[in-house]
Amino acid sequence: MKILITGTAGFIGFHLAKRLLERGDVVVGIDNINDYYDVNLKHARLAQTGINHTDLIYGVPQVSDKYENYTFIKLDICDKESLENCFKTYQFDAVCNLAAQAGVRYSLTNPDAYIEANIKGFLNILECSRHFKVGHLLYASSSSVYGLNKKMPFSAHDNVDHPVSLYAASKKSNELMAHAYSHLFNLPTTGLRFFTVYGPWGRPDMALFLFTKAILEGKPIEVFNNGEMKRDFTYVDDIIEGIVKVFDQPAQANPNWNNQNPDPATSAAPFAVFNIGRGAPVNLLDFVEEIEKETGITAQKIFMPMQDGDVAETSADIDDLKNLLNYEPTVSVQKGVKNFVNWFTMFYHPNLQLTSKTAVISI
Repeated sequence: MKILITGTAGFIGFHLAKRLLERGDVVVGIDNINDYYDVNLKHARLAQTGINHTDLIYGVPQVSDKYENYTFIKLDICDKESLENCFKTYQFDAVCNLAAQAGVRYSLTNPDAYIEANIKGFLNILECSRHFKVGHLLYASSSSVYGLNKKMPFSAHDNVDHPVSLYAASKKSNELMAHAYSHLFNLPTTGLRFFTVYGPWGRPDMALFLFTKAILEGKPIEVFNNGEMKRDFTYVDDIIEGIVKVFDQPAQANPNWNNQNPDPATSAAPFAVFNIGRGAPVNLLDFVEEIEKETGITAQKIFMPMQDGDVAETSADIDDLKNLLNYEPTVSVQKGVKNFVNWFTMFYHPNLQLTSKTAVISI
């Protein structure tokens, strides 16, 4: 297939691009490479796919020197004219929109960024997908849409009308916007609610990255809600395999959909929403313990109250993906944390030997 992936300098987008390229798809990646976090990490991800950031010119395609089937364009999805030109030039079979302003905490202080990227930018993706007859649009939603829901595990078939952050509200808005386009224009759309994705090349604002960095520097870590937190931590390789399975099965109308008892996860239109996680929540302190095992360092913990916009627990009901697409996460938290810590030390501290507590570094 000829596939557009937005956000390919980002964590999940980078991994997805590599996976699809290696199976032989023709991939065009776009990213605006903003400075929400360290652009050097984004540049390094691009380098892994054969893209030299020093050669990038906005809007000008660069062909990978590693994958002949990969083209990258520095481009912002909020730039509608340039985005339309991209769609017109390449005539995509499928699109995966992973470009977004991420982060719950950041949405408390910079709400405009979420409206711009997650609402305006997503509208541009929908419009282009509609006008250029894209066969399937996948897009990133988030477990944060469950907000005040307490029924566990979270089910995509439950109502999610009580978000607790603007970030969550923007992701719920994406689902609603996608449904409207599926209904009006018969555009197959699939939303994937990601549950705490982690792994090598991960985002610096995520817990595993923050904890590992602080522990290696001999600095304390902040543990919120006094440690009474659970997350459905999901290794990135499992997420990518799930996305690929969904790519190959465009959303279809549910012939049994009942407008007297509407199912939020399906529709009479070609629309679907899935949870994509591991389906096995882990206590945050147990997660920290795995980092301690891999680094050989005991973390200094500062216990803090719950943060605004956060929730105490996430747990994914992934039966739909299991039953429909044979999705089956396989990577344990122990293996996942080990892989991340190995990557982190190789990338940031290649000469560091993690053999004992003497491995603490000074920065």
